[in-house]
Amino acid sequence: MFWFFLFFLISGFCSILYEIVWLRLAMARFGVTSALVSIVLSMFMAGLGLGSWLSGHLIRQSSDRRQFPALRFYALTELLIGFSAILVPMELAWGRRLLEHAGLTSSFTYYLGSGAWVAITLIPWCACMGATIPIAMQAIKQRFVSEAPRSFSYLYLSNVAGAILGAVLPPLIIELRGFHGTLKIAAILNCFLAISATALSFAGRTQTSQRSQQPAKATNPGGLADQNPWILVLLFATGLTSMGMEVVWIRQFTFFLGTMVYAFAAILGLYLAATVIGSQIYRYWSRKPRQEERLVWACLGAAALLPLVTADPRVQMMTMVRLIVGIAPFSGMLGFLTPMLVDRWSGGDPNRAGNAYAVNVVGCILGPLLSGFVLLPWFSEHWVLTALAVPWLLFGVYPQRSTESPSAVTRKYAISLAMLAAAFVLIVFSRDYPVEYPQSLILRDDTATVIAYGQGMQKRLLVNGIGMTGLSPATKMMAHIPLVFLDRQPQNALAICFGMGTTFRSLLTWGIPVTAVELVPSVPKTFPYFHADAAQVLSSPNGHIIVDDGRRYLERTSQQFDVITIDPPPPVEAAGSGLLYTQEFYDVIRRRLRPDGILQQWLPDGDDEVRAAVTRALVNSFPYVRIFAYKPTFGYHFLASESPIPNRSATELASRMPVAASRDMVEWFPAVLTPEQIFSVLLALEKDPNKVIAQSPQTPPMLDDHPVNEYYLLRSLARRNGFVLSSHLLPQP
Repeated sequence: MFWFFLFFLISGFCSILYEIVWLRLAMARFGVTSALVSIVLSMFMAGLGLGSWLSGHLIRQSSDRRQFPALRFYALTELLIGFSAILVPMELAWGRRLLEHAGLTSSFTYYLGSGAWVAITLIPWCACMGATIPIAMQAIKQRFVSEAPRSFSYLYLSNVAGAILGAVLPPLIIELRGFHGTLKIAAILNCFLAISATALSFAGRTQTSQRSQQPAKATNPGGLADQNPWILVLLFATGLTSMGMEVVWIRQFTFFLGTMVYAFAAILGLYLAATVIGSQIYRYWSRKPRQEERLVWACLGAAALLPLVTADPRVQMMTMVRLIVGIAPFSGMLGFLTPMLVDRWSGGDPNRAGNAYAVNVVGCILGPLLSGFVLLPWFSEHWVLTALAVPWLLFGVYPQRSTESPSAVTRKYAISLAMLAAAFVLIVFSRDYPVEYPQSLILRDDTATVIAYGQGMQKRLLVNGIGMTGLSPATKMMAHIPLVFLDRQPQNALAICFGMGTTFRSLLTWGIPVTAVELVPSVPKTFPYFHADAAQVLSSPNGHIIVDDGRRYLERTSQQFDVITIDPPPPVEAAGSGLLYTQEFYDVIRRRLRPDGILQQWLPDGDDEVRAAVTRALVNSFPYVRIFAYKPTFGYHFLASESPIPNRSATELASRMPVAASRDMVEWFPAVLTPEQIFSVLLALEKDPNKVIAQSPQTPPMLDDHPVNEYYLLRSLARRNGFVLSSHLLPQP
């Protein structure tokens, strides 16, 4: 039995690792949109459910289960999963090229095409992952008959324990080896599992007792396999609720955790750790046949409401305490209830376990879709969480016929009323983080909760509680700097990342057609909050706003631009932002710029490694690169072009500006400055790209495979302790 625990510990680690890396590779190929992320995760879960159902069906259809070579089939599935580490990145790349040649220009057709390709790519491999538990259950039944009735919970426990490692370790491995190097490590582990399982299949095949020579009866801790269809309903509902709540948790706790990959890893890791604890408690509890109290479902609903308190910014507590108190009780109860329901339905039968697990997975697929695309665009996180939790509370306290004594019944009614009263207090008196921003504009969509608040020059834009931008002259300079360096009159411009709309507004002062691309649908709707002349700007026939992923838009459009400006969301470590700094992205931009066009890339002030990685990527993509610091310690304007970027004086630069652009440029500077004076300061702060690279010469260029800005923990710890990561540990281009 130890070998089975080890197999599924490693398998759980690899599964989460694949999910994390495949999602990121798909984002690089098809765009960083909520719909694409949902497609990838849904296809991953669909494959798990399909594989679980099919493998159980295969075992049931076997003419002689005692001769079914379960361990060798398990070894085959792990070997196939190992192949996926090599083939999935290739398949995703093929899909991107196929869509490029297909000429799908509309978002809808592109989603259909990319969704279909993601399904074709991921479902077969994920089905292999989903097949492992029913097959291993059959192997346990063949070898350890007494363990068969609780075999699902045993494998589930070890699988989730491995998944904890899969949530925590991959960010560290990715920092050292990149995404493809991380996949190779997973492939090696899968091959180890395949070899070990094959070797074990030739070892002692059954227990020596006479009982083990007979087919195992379908029993579970409570007796024979339970045929009550409500078990399947509960499994579907727990899957839907758990994954739906994860979407809500991310929005709730991003305000406290930030947008780094480590923040999401913390939520996932805590969820899985609590699940393991709950599963272990179930394993201990199930040693004796017994029936759980109906109130346990009410406790699940009550635990689901705890984030209403811990995500309330008025409640003072440490961030990790917020997470533990808010997430762990609910997750732990799911860790108890899910294997309990599957064990009860299956009684150790792999086919029934596969069916039950598939039903749970269907709920896991629909939960995020319900939360993200149906509920959250219309209701706050507070009320969506309430809608997901209250049905469990009511189900648990609903009166049942009982043969217990009147005093026991009275006690249960008292507990039920107390839980309902406590839930009412939590729901009515708790608040989400927007309570911190009174008199603000709050908008919600399937991507994020967007808040615009403040007065005068102190206005701010928040996305899921994280500050995106303010009214700063830096955002105006993103428009004017590349246009004044252009060696002719500009014809058009593209702004990637709309934000407050300042760069879009400033580009329009040049009297040229301007397209702005924004990922979050609600962000452009806040434009009038920040700019009094927004209605006039939006009425201009030159202005066009597109809601899409900027990189995906550039890959789909055939239009050429004189200037492309990019302002990725802060902080510089934000998850997903690295895709707007990579060499592959700059190669796409180069194809969309006219031969003498200019790219303007804004980089918030990061560490030496991030600046060197971005500079290397630009230098590798464009023959001409210039860097200007915006103030000595606040961000950098990068200019890049395939043609020489002329050396002009501040006077020459200022003279090239239209009157409206000159007026716009000086609008927010605190002192009475002229464009000439502003350009004089800018030119004085120019940085030599070679010197920027020399600050961290061992750092490779920013690549899709290695986003240096997002994965920084090891080098941060090394720097803090006076070490430097050896260059041979870093992935090379």
